[in-house]
Amino acid sequence: MYASAHAADSVRLSSVLIVDDHPLYSDALAATLKLRHGECDIQMARSLRETFSILDTGLEPDLVMLDLKLPDVTGISGFLELRKRLPDTPVLVISSLASADLVHSLLDCGAMGFLPKESSAEALRSAISEIARGRRYIPKEYRTRPSCKAEIDRESLQAFRANPQLARLTPQQTRILKLICAGKPNKQIAYELSLAETTVKAHITALLRRLGVRNRTQAAVLVEGLMPQSSGTEPEVQAFLKN
Repeated sequence: MYASAHAADSVRLSSVLIVDDHPLYSDALAATLKLRHGECDIQMARSLRETFSILDTGLEPDLVMLDLKLPDVTGISGFLELRKRLPDTPVLVISSLASADLVHSLLDCGAMGFLPKESSAEALRSAISEIARGRRYIPKEYRTRPSCKAEIDRESLQAFRANPQLARLTPQQTRILKLICAGKPNKQIAYELSLAETTVKAHITALLRRLGVRNRTQAAVLVEGLMPQSSGTEPEVQAFLKN
């Protein structure tokens, strides 16, 4: 894995997996890495399927550089599948798709960094250096988290934190679950949270998996069953569902 580093040049990488379906770009990434990490084993994949085939050979990369737009994935689903396969491996997303909403959605789902494809080689070195130290890398223009139109009230948030099963959800997944329970479709959820609809779908897939349910209806029923009853009238789930 990474050695202790106090400067970008002292970072040691033993293996990196680059996942990008554009050969010229992935070759350029590999060449840039080789300039600073000459002994690094660099593997390249053009799709998520090819990525998993490489991992099946026993590769345990120090870092994965992932493009979101792959031929066999939709939205951030490829990232979520990769995180499931490599939960302890840092993933640096490098994509031409860039917005504060997307960046913070990826961070909420476990990404260690984001780099727009037009970034310089120096920015790439900075990203690798930060991630090597266990810190997330976020370009300055994306560090401000976008405001959310569906905030969770304090009472509901406390109830969520008190329940182990619901506490496993990220803040963004919790907001989306709130809107699911309110009966809102993906398109409306995307509008209220200022997200792409494909991003909402990916979040829903992830939260259903975390809750161990198969669909939105089961998730809503689960919330009703898990939220404690308040003293007398309505369950606290009603507070959770309030707009």
